[in-house]
Amino acid sequence: PPPSNEIPPENIPLDVLFEDDHLIVLNKQPDIIAHPARAMKSGTIVNALSWRFRHETSGGLSSVGEEFARPGVVHRLDRFTSGAMVAAKTDTAHWRLGHQFQARTVDKRYLAIVHGVVRRDQDLIDLPLGRHPRIFDRYAVRHDEAGKEARTIYRVRERYDGFTLVELQLLTGRTHQIRIHLSEIGHPIVGDDYYGGRKLPRRAVVPKRAEADGRSSDAPLMARQALHAARLEFDHPIAGDRRTFEAPLWPDIRGFLDALREHREPVPVESAEAIVDIDRDVRED
Repeated sequence: PPPSNEIPPENIPLDVLFEDDHLIVLNKQPDIIAHPARAMKSGTIVNALSWRFRHETSGGLSSVGEEFARPGVVHRLDRFTSGAMVAAKTDTAHWRLGHQFQARTVDKRYLAIVHGVVRRDQDLIDLPLGRHPRIFDRYAVRHDEAGKEARTIYRVRERYDGFTLVELQLLTGRTHQIRIHLSEIGHPIVGDDYYGGRKLPRRAVVPKRAEADGRSSDAPLMARQALHAARLEFDHPIAGDRRTFEAPLWPDIRGFLDALREHREPVPVESAEAIVDIDRDVRED
């Protein structure tokens, strides 16, 4: 990737949940990566933030990670995963936030729609992960020295005919952790064709008789994996108080959820430990 000072600012819209002098929290849109990489040197969150902060004398982003074209990037979301993501504007904020992620004191909650009906209301998935032994850019369960501890708690929020909405709590932060863990228990994420999920046409969920808007029943209901980082909670790196940020669902996953609720016999599941507000601030754009 290019050095930080060669990252071109790009006028890419950002959905900002919060910003102060130390950090910025985004509701990351799907189909955008966090920072430039070998295969994609533009069109990233870092390019967008460089544009947003282009007139700030301080540079607007921390210098931590800039030699790897990752200035300000404290953590990442997969390209096709949407939701809450924090970036640091100062080096001090970056180091302190990074320490919290490393110490696993950041509470990260996700929502996912998976294939099949998950029977247990709640469970811990404890399977070590590492690079796939044969396929580049993929990861897998590894029970050898290459495997690293990976733990995910899931809680069922709603069941439908053939699908389940689950809330997930990451206890570790391995690459593709949620996607692999759900696939390993037989419930891959809808749209995640890397790990066993399928992109579904509208007719797979919406009966033809219910189509009233002229859309093709062959069009995909979700063109990406149905995974959203819904909630992020951490200690403010300077003020020290606990902060919580919730990211509303993007229209594609919201539309999928609404279709399931309308056509697939939803059965809500109550859980005192499930804390994401599924219908918070429904997006209109």
